[in-house]
Amino acid sequence: MTAMLPAPYRVIDRHEETYDTVTLRLEPVGAAIPDFRPGQFTMLYAFGVGEVPISISGDGSGGGRTAGGDGAGPVLVQTLRAVGAVTRALCDARPGMTVGVRGPYGSDWDVAGAAGQDLVIVAGGIGLAPLRPVVLAALADRDRYRRVVLLVGARTPRDLLFPAEIAAWRERGIEVAVTVDQADAGWTGDVGLVTALVDRAVYDPARCAAFVCGPEVMMRFTARSLLRRGVPAHRIRVSLERDMKCGVGLCGHCQLGPLLVCRDGPVVRYDGVADLIVVKEL
Repeated sequence: MTAMLPAPYRVIDRHEETYDTVTLRLEPVGAAIPDFRPGQFTMLYAFGVGEVPISISGDGSGGGRTAGGDGAGPVLVQTLRAVGAVTRALCDARPGMTVGVRGPYGSDWDVAGAAGQDLVIVAGGIGLAPLRPVVLAALADRDRYRRVVLLVGARTPRDLLFPAEIAAWRERGIEVAVTVDQADAGWTGDVGLVTALVDRAVYDPARCAAFVCGPEVMMRFTARSLLRRGVPAHRIRVSLERDMKCGVGLCGHCQLGPLLVCRDGPVVRYDGVADLIVVKEL
């Protein structure tokens, strides 16, 4: 089955975002995987170690299109945290090394479907990586959207992803607020949960599309805050995370009630999963 065979990709750039998180830019060595949409994921393979699902954190233009062995292919930008053997091996990959890529898989954020609305983008921790393409898409076609609000939460200032980009996004008109759970001596911003930012952010709940990604408990409480503000449940999208193995809905490892997250997600409407993600260990 062709979809199950990893395509070789060469690491062309490696950037350390934080002490445990790395962004890799990858170019196809031969045939490229198909074009991807914001919110989709790939299965990244560290040869001899294993593979893991990683959301794409670029917009397809991260360095342009490069010539692979069978033609031009999009540069893949993938941000991952070292939390296990496979992600540690991938985080340690240096320019010139080869990794395997399958995909893209899953559903997308459907940013284009939010045209004419306020965009409220809420990220917790590493969740900013899958949401980065939403910000980039909004900036690339800024006139299609009304207010664009980015709310970011991190454990500490040193855990904050893309700080230079966040500053640049703010300068380009994105309304940005950042909070941390624990401040350090140099932090002058907000301290507390990202839900507090949701409660005081300025947007029109009746003309709003919300995109939420982070730890599951954070997404639950963020969705509740959005609902209290009047945002309809069907206008809230969340990105789910489960133990994916095949990526194509065959193995069942990522089952969440009636859903297979790799096939039916990872991006889903909140009204479709609100009752599922409150069930412990489901």
